[in-house]
Amino acid sequence: MTTAAAPPAEIPLEGEPPGPTPRREENPLRSPIMVIGLVLVGLLVAMALVAPLVASHDPRTISGQALEEPSGRHWLGTDVPGRDIFSQLLHGARASLVVAVVAPVLALLGAVLIGVLPALVGGATDMVSNRLVVFLLALPGIPLSVLIASFAGESDLALILVVAFAGVAPVARILRSQVLALRQSGYIAAARGFGGGPLYVIRRHLLPPLGPLLVVAFVYWASVSVGLHAGLAFLGLGDPSGVSWGHMLNRALGQPSIYFSPMWTWWVLPPGIAITLALLGFSFVGVGLEPTFNPRWLRSS
Repeated sequence: MTTAAAPPAEIPLEGEPPGPTPRREENPLRSPIMVIGLVLVGLLVAMALVAPLVASHDPRTISGQALEEPSGRHWLGTDVPGRDIFSQLLHGARASLVVAVVAPVLALLGAVLIGVLPALVGGATDMVSNRLVVFLLALPGIPLSVLIASFAGESDLALILVVAFAGVAPVARILRSQVLALRQSGYIAAARGFGGGPLYVIRRHLLPPLGPLLVVAFVYWASVSVGLHAGLAFLGLGDPSGVSWGHMLNRALGQPSIYFSPMWTWWVLPPGIAITLALLGFSFVGVGLEPTFNPRWLRSS
């Protein structure tokens, strides 16, 4: 029994450049980093979903004595007023998940308005928009966020809007560069020549090629949003009675003697670990998506 010989590789003629090497498609689910990131993000989602079912106490109401140690009634003890810390930890996951979804969506919408639309229109509109993006990027991000949040009032919604605003300029800069490259394509020029408006061109011809980049930008800014929101809440900004991991750390570290007693192990450590795992989860997912969804990675492969 004989087997057919494999066809010989195609040899380029003399003076003819070799053909492009086909790029191997990457499956993000095969990456261990991607799997770990999905597990950590799934843990955050699970905590947010089961919070009303597992938490036996309202995180905002007093349910015990002040500074109780962990027990069967209060698994992580209580804070100074007597509120259950374990309930605050679970409900804090819901606040972080909301920020990780809402803030990147608002940042992407703002980036489309000041980055994609002006780049597609061109002319003076694009020039003014580009100058605005450059100006925002030149400002110190964290001090500016703290300043805006301090004037925004005691509201969790205000913190989310501040976090979203901080992401508009960086994302707009990336999207604008891609739109400037795609604007020279023949099919986009034809669509505009036949009377297609900016919104039509974006919806039909720009969103498909920009989709992978939008996914990467969303995941990246979700990670930044969780950390930035926790940092602003830790500084005491937003709703002072809010339930989030940043507010938990703010109240815990407000106790002068917390590190001279075992309280830090059940009051400081759990929210700190939760913030770290949430940041690692979104960061690992973003790294796992890079080989498949980032256009710069695809061009260099």
